[in-house]
Amino acid sequence: MIDLYYWPTPNGHKITLMLEEAGLPYTIHRVDISKGEQHAPAFLKISPNNRMPAIVDHDPADGEGPLSVFESGAILLYLAKKAKRFAGDTLRERVAIKEWLFWSIGGLGPMLGQAAHFVRFAPEPVPYAIKRYTEEAHRLLGVMDRRLADNAYLGGANYSVADMASYPWAVGAASMGLLDAYPHAAKWVETIAARPATTAAYANATPPAA
Repeated sequence: MIDLYYWPTPNGHKITLMLEEAGLPYTIHRVDISKGEQHAPAFLKISPNNRMPAIVDHDPADGEGPLSVFESGAILLYLAKKAKRFAGDTLRERVAIKEWLFWSIGGLGPMLGQAAHFVRFAPEPVPYAIKRYTEEAHRLLGVMDRRLADNAYLGGANYSVADMASYPWAVGAASMGLLDAYPHAAKWVETIAARPATTAAYANATPPAA
């Protein structure tokens, strides 16, 4: 069993996408970042950076007791190895998947996150920041669109952790109208949205009735 410390943000969705696709049993523990619950001392022991998501695997491969993993990219790679899926079957596929996973973790997510913050949530408009981050978001979406013009998925022919890392951010970009100029990326979003595991993963965004 895997304990998932989660809140329904793009980073949280990455991990539920993977867990649902891999069919790994998990229990969600909600970390309400709007209430600052990520700063609780107990959570700090699992996630030293006070950020979710994080997981605790109660049945790791080494059999040496529960193992915690923080940072969404590290979690995705850990779960891919555990499930023996979604990280590539050949050398070249594994390299491509890691390239696009790290591209997403280091670029797409942070830039789209900043764009969303300054466009939607900043207490007052900051024109320089809005321009800077929306322009970089468009640049990165253009990179994605060119990749998907010739490939079904970011890592190549097969769905992988690279797609799971990028999809929630692309959904956010679409909600801001930033994806309209990128038809290949828009089609890729539609394809992933139609997967049953995606539906199941996003159902976690709504907490169960009390």
